[in-house]
Amino acid sequence: MTEKPAGYYAQPRADLVAVLPRPLGRVLDVGCGEGGAAGPLREAGAAWISGIELFEPAARRAAAVYDEVVVGPAEESLDRVSGPFDTILAYDLLEHLADPGALLRGLHGVAVAGARLHVSVPNARHWSLVRDLLLRGTFGYADAGHRDRTHLRWFTRADLCALLEAEGWQAPRASHAPLRAVSRLAARLTRGFTAELLVYQLHVLARRGS
Repeated sequence: MTEKPAGYYAQPRADLVAVLPRPLGRVLDVGCGEGGAAGPLREAGAAWISGIELFEPAARRAAAVYDEVVVGPAEESLDRVSGPFDTILAYDLLEHLADPGALLRGLHGVAVAGARLHVSVPNARHWSLVRDLLLRGTFGYADAGHRDRTHLRWFTRADLCALLEAEGWQAPRASHAPLRAVSRLAARLTRGFTAELLVYQLHVLARRGS
């Protein structure tokens, strides 16, 4: 596995946890890393937290702060977690999978009716990617971040919502981090068109039907 920068597996994701619908109930964090989200999730009232993590050293650290952690590929590990779950997280995960649809289908089996699925991915429409392709002639892979060299898939807002709907996750709602003042102005002047061009990451909240 490609070595990652310090802190890569320990991100708390407090900004994403903050927008989750309450109550969280039982939570499954798929691709949980070192369990950095434990603090924000506990503070938000999570009744139980299970994690799935491929990278064993990170999973061992997560096991100290989550109620349960399973080591292995996400799509092959769902039958080993103590479901069902009310809230499922897949933060910066789908872009690493050859078949993200298979995981999304599998998650139905561990989700209660009406469960919430919260997904985040790098934004394929960020303006810097177009700049580098057109003006610099390079995709610009890096060891981590927006163009991590381990990413296998790329999503726009429309692509991600379409994938979730195709795999049975209903009413996906896309959002992103707050824009800076100048970016908010540009978004207003373009009736929202530029907003997706100015954020590195997208997150989508969807739910499982009955």
